Amino acid sequence: MKYLVYISTADHLMNQDELLDILEASRKNNKKNNLTGMLLYGEGVFIQMLEGEPSQLAETYKSIEHDFRHKNIIKMTEGELEQRHFPEWRMGFKAANADELAEFDAYIDPRQPGFLSNEKSNAIINMMKTFADTNRMSDNY
Repeated sequence: MKYLVYISTADHLMNQDELLDILEASRKNNKKNNLTGMLLYGEGVFIQMLEGEPSQLAETYKSIEHDFRHKNIIKMTEGELEQRHFPEWRMGFKAANADELAEFDAYIDPRQPGFLSNEKSNAIINMMKTFADTNRMSDNY
């Protein structure tokens, strides 16, 4: 099993209805492809972690790269998994702002030099897991 985390910029600031449409479609597609993960959105920026079998993950990421609703897609990290970080979540979701994210010890500011360096991989995952735990997130919206 593999995981990947990417960051992208929305083509416009999205309202709640647009975000719910993305979330519902993501959950449907992830269920079909046996993927799990988490999606964060704030101030026009998406960060998403997906986990699952390599072929489904690659196919889904390719589809994400061609999605017109966002641009400037950067794969932050990817790697092998022994077990899922979000096993019950077809797609956990939270809209957050930069101030909320900066409160977490593992937060990595994407504007800082070295943001995409390999040693940041675990920190990125830990930041997302900590965010989910602290906000008592579930796969429900």
